[in-house]
Amino acid sequence: MILFCPPGVYRAQSDTAVLAGLLGRGHARGRDVLDIGTGSGALTLAAWRAGAATVTGVDLSRRSVLATRLNCMLRGADVRIHRGDLFGPVRDRRFGLIVANPPYVPSETSVLPRHTAGRCWDAGPDGRAVLDRICAGAADHLTPDGRVLLVHSAVCGPDETVDRFAAAGLAAEVVERARIPFGPVMRSRATLLERRGLIEPGERLEELVVVEARHA
Repeated sequence: MILFCPPGVYRAQSDTAVLAGLLGRGHARGRDVLDIGTGSGALTLAAWRAGAATVTGVDLSRRSVLATRLNCMLRGADVRIHRGDLFGPVRDRRFGLIVANPPYVPSETSVLPRHTAGRCWDAGPDGRAVLDRICAGAADHLTPDGRVLLVHSAVCGPDETVDRFAAAGLAAEVVERARIPFGPVMRSRATLLERRGLIEPGERLEELVVVEARHA
């Protein structure tokens, strides 16, 4: 799917494709879906095409919101797109499926960029600045039979994600894995990741994981 993606908006990559593949296997069908951090709208559109009852996308970036609205309009997708921080714009709603491909690349500092392209991937020293907030807040926005599908790199610790969901009252497990070559950002930070012990020396393959969570 070719999407309009202006500078500063996350361009769909392998992590998006892994999550979109799960949506195409029936996870979205008939459900009210929330796409956290919609970017250019790739997952919002994937959920719509997969037969979701409703689809709502949220992103903090004005450019991402505009790009998603345009991409959905061009395809006739009846979706709702909001600008805001994670669950803020939908604080009073619950969903049958929450999907998220948030920033997860470990960065030099805990200061997260707001107005540069780095906001699409920078996620603090351990890569968990946004992941942990999603794990903590998702339960309050799930229907009783709802579930979360969250994709990130294994360098951020899949077990930590499972534990964070458990602390919030959700049962979680890794349901999908994929190994891919490092992209440009991971390659540029390979030395940093090696120094922190997040990857082995010389390692240039990344494992992506999808963690599914649901009410225990």
